[in-house]
This record gives sequence, C-alpha cells and structure tokens, in this order.
Amino acid sequence: MKKNNLLVVLILCIWFLISFVTNILGPMLPIIIGDFQLSLTLAAFLPFSFFLAYGITSIPAGMMIERFGARNALLLAFGLAFAGSFLFVLFPTYNIVLISLFIIGTGMAMLQVIILPLMREAGGERNYAFNSVLAQIVFGLASFLSPFVFSGIMHTLAQPNNQPAFISLLRNVIPPTLPWSSLYVLFTLVFAAMLLIIACIKFPAVVLKNEEKTGSIQNYKELLGQKKVWFFFFGIVAYVGTEQGLANWMSQFLDNYHQIDPLTGGAKAVAWFWGLMSLGCLLGLLLVKLMDAKRVLQGFCVLAFINLFLALFGDREIALIAFPCCGISISVMFSIIFSLALNSMDKHHGSVSGILCTGIFGGALIPFIIGWLGDLVGLRYAMCFLSITIGYMFIVARFSTPLIQNQTIRLNEVSAKFLKRSNG
Repeated sequence: MKKNNLLVVLILCIWFLISFVTNILGPMLPIIIGDFQLSLTLAAFLPFSFFLAYGITSIPAGMMIERFGARNALLLAFGLAFAGSFLFVLFPTYNIVLISLFIIGTGMAMLQVIILPLMREAGGERNYAFNSVLAQIVFGLASFLSPFVFSGIMHTLAQPNNQPAFISLLRNVIPPTLPWSSLYVLFTLVFAAMLLIIACIKFPAVVLKNEEKTGSIQNYKELLGQKKVWFFFFGIVAYVGTEQGLANWMSQFLDNYHQIDPLTGGAKAVAWFWGLMSLGCLLGLLLVKLMDAKRVLQGFCVLAFINLFLALFGDREIALIAFPCCGISISVMFSIIFSLALNSMDKHHGSVSGILCTGIFGGALIPFIIGWLGDLVGLRYAMCFLSITIGYMFIVARFSTPLIQNQTIRLNEVSAKFLKRSNG
C-alpha cells in the first residue's frame, strides 16, 4: 500500500490520546479520594473499573477488526469513549464514575488493538519498526505531560480572576466541588472531534498477518491447556499490575507519608515516572542488542526491587527520586516478557498475543489489592505487595526457555568492523 502520512499522524494522535486518558488517573486519585471521601479500597475500584475493560475487550476487539474493518471498529471505540465520558459529565457521582471509566476503558482497549495493524498498513511495512518506536515515544510523552496538564488546569480553575474564556466556560459546566471533572469535559469534546475526523478520512483495508490474527476458539482451548502460556500470562499481569500500582498509588503515598501536595510534587513525581520509563525503553533497545534479553530482564528486576524499597522506606527526598526511578526500572519488562512468550511458542502467535493482552487486567487487579491492603495495614506495607509481582517477573526471566534467542552483537566485532572501515 502507498504510504499515507496523514493517517500515520492520526494514529500517533490516537496513541497520544490513549496514553493521556489511561494514565491521568494516577495523579487524579488523591484528589478524587478527598472529594468523594473514599477509603483506599473504594478508590481502588476506579482503576479496577478502567483496566477490567482491557482484560475483557482485547480478544473481541481483534475479532472485530477482522470482521468489520478498521474504520467501523475505530468509530465504535471512540463512540464508547465519548459515551462514557459524556455520561460522567452529566452525572458526576462516584457510582457513575465507575461505570464511565469501564466504558472509556473499553474504548481505549479497542483502540490499542485496532491501531497496531493499522499503523503497518498506513506507514508501510518497511517503516513499521520506526513508526512503532515513534508511537512508543508519543505514548510516553503523553503520560509525561498528563500530570502537568492536570495540575495546570486545577491551578487555573482555582484562580478567581483573569481566566481564559475556555476555562470560564468549564467552570460553568462542572460542579464547583469537583474541578478535576473538567478533564472529562475536555475528553468528551476530543472524542467527539475524533469521531468526526475518522468519519471523513479514507482508511485502507487492513490485511492482518498471521501473528496479528486472533485465531479460532479451538486455538485458544489448545493454548489455555498449556502451562507455559499461563506462565507468561501471569508475567504480563505482574508487569501491568506493577506499573499501574506505582502510577496510581505513588501520589497518594507521597501525600500520606511526606505531606507532598498531589497537585505539585505528586503530579511531578508521576510525570517523571512515565518520562523515565520512556528513556528506559530507549536504553532497553540498546541492551537487548548487547545481552541476552533474559539477563536484561533479571537486572532490571533487581533494580526495581532496590528502587521500590528506597521509595517506600526512604525519607522525603529519597522517595521523590526513587519513585520516578521505578519507571526506568520497569521500562523494558513488558516488551521482553511479551517477546519471550512469543519466542517460546512454535505456532498460534496471534492467539498467544490475544491471551497475553488480556493480562493487562493486572492493571485492575494489583492496584485494587494494594488499596484493600492499604485500609488494613497502611499504604506503605500494602505497596510492598509489588515486591511479589516484581519477584514473579524475575522468575519469568530466570526460568523461561525461548525456542529463539534474541539476536545480539558483540562490541569487539563492532569495533573491528569500525576499524576496518576507517583503515580501508
């Protein structure tokens, strides 16, 4: 297919939007807890509702794009996201927030499944690797910016005078006691705009590769009977649970134990958590070219243990450094676990991918466990539960037996080639 730069830009915008909407909940959580007077357990239901949708929707979304095409699937995904966001704007209560987050999460999960093969078609197979890395950078940038945007909007809404016209309009729409709900007004408008844009753009017919197809029900039955599939599935559960457990509870922890304002220091810590995670991904690209991916994963798990311990038991200054550094510690884990899983299977890679993607449900389960434990033993010891999830990923790194090893290069060989070219 001829390269479609306009569509590539649109897909990158969708990646940005997915990341922004998905990861805004962490810096918002302490404010929501205070406004709705929630226990940690009730607060934990918020990310649970959102990521539960990921676990339920991943496989059906893959089937949908095969049957109905990319445009219709995207329209449905954004339609759900719009409905969920608009529902909360109309009825801003805790119970409606739970329903709204589930509906929005369903839309975001569908989008993530749909745009992966669409990027290959729009940008061309020869540019797919580059565009995929670019998409990850855009994804990380959105996660980095979202806490700052949230903090900026909250501070602007708190100013009584000299507000921009748009902010004044927001104040007239949202309940005065729930200023953070203004973000969902913005999301509603953005989702509506995306629906109009998608309806007007011509989309290519997406021909899925074998590794992108969801596979038959028989394939899933066969795979779910294999222990190694479950072994890697729980690895994905552990990773996403660790990522979201840190992102969602970090700001609340800093508020509880170090009296750090969620709108300033808390938001900044969450932002740098995502920012350093993006930098860690670039470092990981280099390391897996130099070392066995299993050893890279083991090393990053050890680093994650150290940073988690320092974040939870260090003083204020150490916590403000260690929590963001947890981002770089876990940055390579998802991609390495996913690749180890696929490289450990000799067939049905599309179905394996679908099963692994349902492991994103870990983003619902682990933060909920932390919230529940937090009400029993305190948030500090509750977050120690993440040592179990990190430990499980270390076990995956130690005992996985891929059929195909990641290709590495030796530095002495690179040096020899460089010297040969310089002398020749």
